[in-house]
Parts: sequence; structure tokens; C-alpha cells
Amino acid sequence: MDLRHALAGLLGGCCVALAAAAPHGTAIQHYRNPVIHADYSDPDVIRVGEDYYLVASSFHFSPGLPVLQSKDLVHWKIVGHVLPKLDFHPSYDLAAPYTLTDSTSKPVGPGLRYAGGVWAPAIRHHAGRFHVYWATPDEGIFMSTAEHPAGPWSAPVTVLAGAGYEDPCPFWDDDGKAWLVHSKVGAGPIILHAMSPDGTRLLDGGRTIVEDKEKLPVLEGPKVYKRNGYYYIFAPIGGVGTGPQAVMRARSIQGPFEHRTVLHPGNGLAGPHQGGYVETPSGEGWFVHFNSTGAFGRITHLQPVTWRDDWPVMGNEGLPVLEHAAPRTAAQSPGWRLQDSDEFSGSTLGLQWSWNHNPDPGRWSLAQRPGFLRIEAGKARHLVGARNTLTQILQGPASEITTRIELAGMGDGQRAGLTLFGVKVPWIGVARAGATTYLTYANGGEETRGPRIDGGSIVLRATVRADQTVQFSYALDGTSGFTDFGPVTPLAKFSWWKGSRPGVFTYVRASEDEPRSNATPDQIRRNYIDIDWFRVARQHGAYMRMFRVAKNVLPSGS
Repeated sequence: MDLRHALAGLLGGCCVALAAAAPHGTAIQHYRNPVIHADYSDPDVIRVGEDYYLVASSFHFSPGLPVLQSKDLVHWKIVGHVLPKLDFHPSYDLAAPYTLTDSTSKPVGPGLRYAGGVWAPAIRHHAGRFHVYWATPDEGIFMSTAEHPAGPWSAPVTVLAGAGYEDPCPFWDDDGKAWLVHSKVGAGPIILHAMSPDGTRLLDGGRTIVEDKEKLPVLEGPKVYKRNGYYYIFAPIGGVGTGPQAVMRARSIQGPFEHRTVLHPGNGLAGPHQGGYVETPSGEGWFVHFNSTGAFGRITHLQPVTWRDDWPVMGNEGLPVLEHAAPRTAAQSPGWRLQDSDEFSGSTLGLQWSWNHNPDPGRWSLAQRPGFLRIEAGKARHLVGARNTLTQILQGPASEITTRIELAGMGDGQRAGLTLFGVKVPWIGVARAGATTYLTYANGGEETRGPRIDGGSIVLRATVRADQTVQFSYALDGTSGFTDFGPVTPLAKFSWWKGSRPGVFTYVRASEDEPRSNATPDQIRRNYIDIDWFRVARQHGAYMRMFRVAKNVLPSGS
């Protein structure tokens, strides 16, 4: 093992030990919100036995539809994805022409599916299997099942074909009947369908069961439960940024429903809503929901729920709590944490990774050079159209992201680097012009050229601050510190329904008159980069300072 990997192992161990709120086998007493400071938007949660499982929107990223697991509703880890690939339309392959609008780098046209893909999934456990339902706004409502949330998951079944549907949730009643509720793109109304007992097909055209545009504006994200003879629909209202959480109840799933607002903005949360309700084995109620934060996306909060006159009372009398006694769960905290850093030493990518749209599987590899991730460049006019851009969710309240890239395989016109992917797509990296490699900073499609890079590798860093800005910097092997390059850059506050995402990329810049976003393998020499490692340090007080000092001492050589 060389010094680089030994150092990574030492620091990685510190990261796990210091980031956990409680060591293995210890019951935590209190927690602070957010429980997940990362963009797992539109969460839904269930408990099966002593384990809790959470799914969230993943939109255009592939693999899609992450599944998280917890023992205590506070500590979570990624266990799998429902969708290994987005097969709903060729545009998820970045295969067709597209254009960009002005300096916002907003893609338009049929060639991309930004903001498409998986919207607001629901997870349920029925008849010994896990069931996940989701909508894609352009293609329809789908479902998949598995014996275990880690998979393998069945191939998606189309439950309702067509554009314009969102936020489905299944419900199996005590009498064996199955139902599906969903909303429509644009929010509302809530529509109910009878469904086959196996959950694969609808039995009718659906009927509207909740609609009140004045008292329940922007109604979406319904989740169905049954308790004490009442049918409940938990649903957010008022919009992503500033809406509260509403609950509707009726004696029949077909209505009529009465409603109450049960969680209001407050305590610094402008829009505490949309999520799932779950109970511990002891009967405690909890609501897992998001709050929109801009560049960090929609992060996950946990609210206690009590019941009064068969209505849920969330948080502290309807206001969100920032700190609370921890759930009394059957299992003690295992100290799990979301995966992030990767040494690329295995045969598969870590579960933290998702490609921006479907990747070209023939143009990336962990096997061509063991211990490195090799990505081959396709052609693209802009980074938003480049295939094989590999990203993960940004974690807050602040992060330091560092990666080492080897450059020997690069060719003329090729770009490569580290990005905080989102609208305007800021990045630091290198650009090859002829036989010369230049340090480069880019934002909004405009590149700023820096000094010539004569070595065969570069270390890139993005320091993301709690004020939602990033400072890029770089270092060369054999040097002892980092040099800032480019200005302190505001991160995009919201990009195609997602927060900013750290990632690595490479592409060969196409000319403006080339009609396609990506060339086929026989149209371009297989220029490539080798990514040695990707390391994430989250802000945890003294630990963050220790980690930064240790990582500033860079080993030389490859």
C-alpha cells in the first residue's frame, strides 16, 4: 500500500468515528435537524421489523431512485438503487441534439431529460415484498418490487402511461383491495384509482377525491395511511419553498375528506413539508420531510408526531423542532453515515455515485487500470451535454471535496476536472490545446485559462461553504499546499429540481456547428483521464480542521 492510500485509510477512519453521533451499540438520546444534510428530496419512509427504509426523488440521474436504510431514523446509509438505468426514453442517454439558452446554461429541446426522471416515489411493504412507485413527468407512472431493498429490483412495470402525472402512492386495504393515489404535474388535484391486488395495473380511469385550490393550493405528494378507522392523506401544500404540510382524513378512502394544516413554517424552516409518516415498534409517530435550502437541495428533517382526537400533531404544536429526544427504536444506533469518499479500488462504483443521465458503458472502466476510474471523453458543446459525468449528492453544512486526476491520456480539445454540477456548471480543471495543458476555471460556459500544467497529474479541490459558495483550488504532486484559482463562486440555488452536486468529468469540446451532443466511439479517438481517488471531508468542527491540515501534505508520485 502506498502512502496515498495509507493516508486515505487513516483519515477515512477518523471521518467515520467523528461524524457518527453515537458509536455502534449505543442508543442516542437526542438528535439535531437536519438528520440528513443532503438532497434526498420528496422522501418517503417505511419500517419493516427493526429497519427503516427511505426512498427519494433522483430525477435525471442514473442509477436512479436510491434506497436508504436506518436503525434509528437518524443515521442512514445507502443500500441500493431501484433503477440501474433510466430506460424510459432515448433522451436519458443524452443521444439527441439540444440547445442552451443564454448564459444560464439551461438545456432545452428533445435531447436531454433534465428535471425529468424519477419524481416523488413511494415505498411500501406488502405480501412479503417491497414495492416502489414513482412517476416520470413525461412518460407515466411505474412500479417495481424486490424481496430486499438492496435489490435486485424487478424491471419497471408501467402502471399508467402518458405525460402529466406525478407523486403516486399505493395503498392495500384490510379487505385486500388495492388503490393508487396520485397528483398531476402542476400540483393537484388528488386522484384515486382502484388497482389490481398485485399492484401492476389500474382498474378504472380514476376519480378526483381532493381538490380545493383556495384552501389547499399547490396540492401534491400524497401519502396514504389508515389508523383507527380513518383514511389519511398526508400532502404538502403551498409550493416547494414556502409551503406547510396538510393532512386530510375520511371514513372512506373515496372521501369526503376534511383537512388540517399540521406543520407550519417556523424556526428557520420556510417550507417544512412533503415526506412520509412512520411509527416505531413502541408506537411513537415520526414524520420525515424535506426543507428546501437552495444549493444544498431539499434536506431531510425528522419531526415527532403525537395524535390528538385522531389528528396528527407534528413537531412542537405544529412548528418544526430543531432538536428533540431521539426516537425510541427497537435497535440501537449503528453509527451509519452516508457514503462519499472513494479510492476506486473495487470492481464496482460506490453506491454514492450517479451519472448525469445514463452513461456510455463502453467508455468508462474500473478494470482497465485497477485502482483508478478511467473515463473516456465523448464530444459535447458544453458540460451539460457531456456523457459519463459522474456525480454524488453534496453534503452540508460545508464540505471539502478533493480529487487527483492523471492526464496522460488527454487529447487536443479535451476538458477534464472537478465540478459542482448545476445551472452554470462551475468547475476547475484542465483544458488541452494541441500538446499543451492549461489550468482552467469555468462558470456559465465561460472559461478562464490559467498557467500551463507540465506534470502528468493534478489535484483539484472544491471548498464548499455554508453560505453556498465554492472556492476552487489546485495542487501539483510533490507540493505542500493548495493555490486558489478562480473567484469565490455562488452555487446555483436550484438546478432542475436538484441541489449542486460534486462530480468529475471529461469531454472533448465540439464546435458550434456540430449537430450532435456526443460523438459515437468511431468519431473520436478514445481520449481519457484516470481518476486516482475522490475524498470528501464534511464540516465537523475540530475534525474538519485536523483533516484539512493532514490533507494539505500531499505525497509525491503516482
